[in-house]
This record gives sequence, C-alpha cells and structure tokens, in this order.
Amino acid sequence: MSSLTASYTNTPHGQTTTTEIFTHNLPSATPNPSTPDRIAYLSALHSSVKDLQADINAFLTQKMEEDKVAGAKVDDAKFEQNYGEEV
Repeated sequence: MSSLTASYTNTPHGQTTTTEIFTHNLPSATPNPSTPDRIAYLSALHSSVKDLQADINAFLTQKMEEDKVAGAKVDDAKFEQNYGEEV
C-alpha cells in the first residue's frame, strides 16, 4: 500500500527544530489499471489530498493559537515590567 505524506518543519526563534509528519494511506496502484481502477485510485487520491490538507490546516491553526497565547504572555510580562512608568 502506498501513502501520501507531507511534513512541516519549524524552528521557532532559536528553539529546537520540530517536524510534524502527516500521512494518509492510498490504495495500491496496479501496473496496467483499467479505467474504473484508475478512476477509483484518482478518487481516493483526491480524497486523501483533501483530508491531508484539512489535517495540516487544523495543525497550523492550533500552532497559531499557541503562538498567540505565548505572545500574550510576553505582552503581559512586558506590561508588568513597565507598570507605572512612562513608556
């Protein structure tokens, strides 16, 4: 069985590099497929690409939310550090 795979690599601001792998299985392709077999394979490929894209989008949305929360913590710390001072 073959698979459709994508990887996302990130090195946030001097931190350790992380890699996320996304994989969806595809049906095995035959050497000389008939037209219905080819249509079925392409349909499965199309579906897997859409599912893979949805998985990647969900992952990136989660990462954006995490970054947003981390950024808010930095802003709060900066505010506390400068509290009562003119900035």
